[in-house]
Amino acid sequence: FTEKDYFRYLKNQELLANNGNSKDFKLICCEDTEVSPRDYSLILIEEIEKELKNIEAFTEKDRKVLEFQRNKILSKSLYTEAVLKGVKEKGFVDLHIGLAEKYLEEMKSTPYTLKGYEDFELSTQILLKDAIKNGVKFKILDRGENFISLEKNGKVEYIKQATKTSLDSYVTMLIMENKVVTKKLLKDNGVVVPDGRDYSDIDLAKSDYRKYSAGTVIKPKSTNFGLGITIFKDEFSKEDYDKAIDIAFKEDSSILIEKFVKGKEYRIFVIDGEVVGVLHRVPANVMGDGKKSIEELVAEKNLDPLRGEGYKTPLEKIKLGEAEKMFLKAQGLDFKYIPEKNEVVYLRENSNISTGGDSLDFTDEILDVYKQIAIQSAAAVGAKICGVDMMIEDLKEENPKGNYAIIELNFNPAIHIHCYPYKGKNRNLGEKILKALGYIN
Repeated sequence: FTEKDYFRYLKNQELLANNGNSKDFKLICCEDTEVSPRDYSLILIEEIEKELKNIEAFTEKDRKVLEFQRNKILSKSLYTEAVLKGVKEKGFVDLHIGLAEKYLEEMKSTPYTLKGYEDFELSTQILLKDAIKNGVKFKILDRGENFISLEKNGKVEYIKQATKTSLDSYVTMLIMENKVVTKKLLKDNGVVVPDGRDYSDIDLAKSDYRKYSAGTVIKPKSTNFGLGITIFKDEFSKEDYDKAIDIAFKEDSSILIEKFVKGKEYRIFVIDGEVVGVLHRVPANVMGDGKKSIEELVAEKNLDPLRGEGYKTPLEKIKLGEAEKMFLKAQGLDFKYIPEKNEVVYLRENSNISTGGDSLDFTDEILDVYKQIAIQSAAAVGAKICGVDMMIEDLKEENPKGNYAIIELNFNPAIHIHCYPYKGKNRNLGEKILKALGYIN
């Protein structure tokens, strides 16, 4: 970029300002050649594409962006022409006020997103929005990994995926990642956990088929988001048992087989010794209309703008995979079954949002005794930020003995499900994380 380039660009800016509405004026291109604004724009796009390819940084997303801009330039209805037409019809102020109101309504339809950062996990988008509101500067360190830094008054923190922070040690994360170790520490601290054992040998796990009956849970030892979990509430065949073992081993080299705990599942979010949000998560389900099949109802429910993929929306799309097929089979159903009007069909036993579940806020309904157990559970593994998954049989029972069990602790709990639940209040967990990090009083 030379001094000559600088003055050439200034001249082009002047030409565009004075003649931009004309069809036949030219801009000064490289080597002082004159070209139309349209041709100049195409030359710039070609240069950008060439440079990205030269440094081996050209992605599919880049290709789509450049293709969009190229098509916009080649379009017969240019953006500038649309603006000029609107100004003539409505006036400059009224046109742009109208557009602003339109964009505001669009933003309200997806209030959970941060414009320009939609490719981030939704929890990270929420944290960035709250950082902006509270005067905390941020930098993107690794976009694909959702790795950011925050800074205010000289205080710098590094955060990955919204909830992996300096508040928790690496060994705490490893403890919660390992379900066997987590259970042992919880049990040592007087917290109730399901009975069960772990397997690292797939053949041994399959050979123990006769040791298990109705009320059995099979899951990977070290994964989050409900991946690889199969729950048999009723009796099951050797074929289905083996299939569940295979599903779990696909996610990890070791698995757990546990006793199923009765009750409803609640995600209790703990930050720095305080319960800041409680959700009851309803397993993936559809409601019948007497006409459509389960397959068709799932496709229809997945059209909800709140549902997406990759944790970029408050809810995840429902999938119809092997786990759902097995769960329906246990009910004598399949994907082609047509539910009666208002009949609710559950597609999974586990209620993770990541597998298509619905989120209901229960922060104000849950008794303090269960909140204290969640806080005790987080403290048992030394966690400052923790998602406690608790089964509770009777939510109104003040005596927890025999009424609850902790089935899992999560070291990287999502905050978006508490900020934008399917039903209930926004618990503003982004701000609570900033407070725990010392950015908000």
